Amino acid sequence: MGPEWVAIIALIALFVVGTVLPINMGALAYVAAWLVGMYSLDMTEKDIVAGVSGDLILTIIGVTYLFAIARDNGTIDLIVRTAVRAVGGRVVLIPWVMFAVTAVLTGVGAVSPAACAIIGPIALGFAGRYGISPLLMGMLVVHGAQAGGFSPISIYGSITNSVMSGAGLPNSEITIFLASLIVNAVLAVILFVVLGGRQLVGVRIDPDDPGLTEADEDLLRGRSSGSSGSSGSSGSSGTSTPTMTDTDRGIRLEQTLTIVAFLGVATVALAFDKNIGFVAITAAVVLSMMAGDKHKDAVKEIAWPTVLLVAGVSTYAFILEEAGSPEFVGNWAAGLGVATLGALVLCYVGGVVSAFASSTALLPVIIPIGLPLIADGGISAGLFVAALAVSSTIVDVSPFSTNGALMLANKPDTIDEQVYYKQILTYSVIVVLVGPLLVWAALVLPSW
Repeated sequence: MGPEWVAIIALIALFVVGTVLPINMGALAYVAAWLVGMYSLDMTEKDIVAGVSGDLILTIIGVTYLFAIARDNGTIDLIVRTAVRAVGGRVVLIPWVMFAVTAVLTGVGAVSPAACAIIGPIALGFAGRYGISPLLMGMLVVHGAQAGGFSPISIYGSITNSVMSGAGLPNSEITIFLASLIVNAVLAVILFVVLGGRQLVGVRIDPDDPGLTEADEDLLRGRSSGSSGSSGSSGSSGTSTPTMTDTDRGIRLEQTLTIVAFLGVATVALAFDKNIGFVAITAAVVLSMMAGDKHKDAVKEIAWPTVLLVAGVSTYAFILEEAGSPEFVGNWAAGLGVATLGALVLCYVGGVVSAFASSTALLPVIIPIGLPLIADGGISAGLFVAALAVSSTIVDVSPFSTNGALMLANKPDTIDEQVYYKQILTYSVIVVLVGPLLVWAALVLPSW
């Protein structure tokens, strides 16, 4: 049995065990990577460990560290309440605001994980506070990122269009962009309906609810807080004159600095193309230094189980690539003799592999594999590449991918981590099993 089959069988085994037993799948993936790497691929342990995605791990650590501090000092609650005011208390609009903002960020060139890292924690904080399904809110953020992800000036779009140009295929920028936008928007609507979004229609939250602290009220209304017991000036009608305590000033200053840190992280990461993990952890350290011992325990709130999950799975994804499993299945699909069937298999290869690995790294690999189908099978190049691109990115809702892992890492405190993990895992399995088929049926079949 060749190493490509060994790697595929081990992948299925670790997925089954991790689903049936309460064992972190990252730990299982490390075991599988070690055994397959050493005894099937003759790799050294140093080579195996080199496959871990340090970039992704740093992103999760940095972002969850920064937002742990923001939760501690009340900034997340403040942002959520400000969002409520901005939409007039209409809760039903908030998930769509998060979807649209994330889509715009990736559409103008932001890396998808960076956009999710910025918007996801805020969206999930809102979900936790107001009882909205965290799965609905988190997945709308991810689908929003993918909706804008193939615009002509985006990262995914640039990669895909460059590969097509290099292969001599016709320009299909708008076709690919619209395909991703429409598919992700449809999935978002389905999620909204299934996960209780309709119940939010007509629901309004009073921005002046008793849950607001005095300091937060001040920031939202632009006035100073004070104790009601302070007396007015001589000759007044007896109404109290608001004053600000030192504690209020400290809260306001720290929250203001945290918001400035958020804006700084977004600006540096998106405008200057810097690693958001480094930028976020730098901001978190600076905020911690300015707050003394107040945030000394924030590091404990970093999503360490998610770090293990992503580290192990990304290492095994590297083993799959070293074994040549994706290329093996892809070449087999291209040689089936029936172009549409081969296209379907390639859509599934893209979906399954991307659920565990980088979509950015996969796109330049899987598109050239499908070129024979375009040349000999009479399939529209633009629609086929669009199907491959969408199938390979809608699965980024997976908790093993960057975007899905960020949603898991920033779960609201109101939901158990294992419950939330199973919810995301179940949804991602549905997307992996059904998504490529529907995309293929909608884009490839009509063009054949």
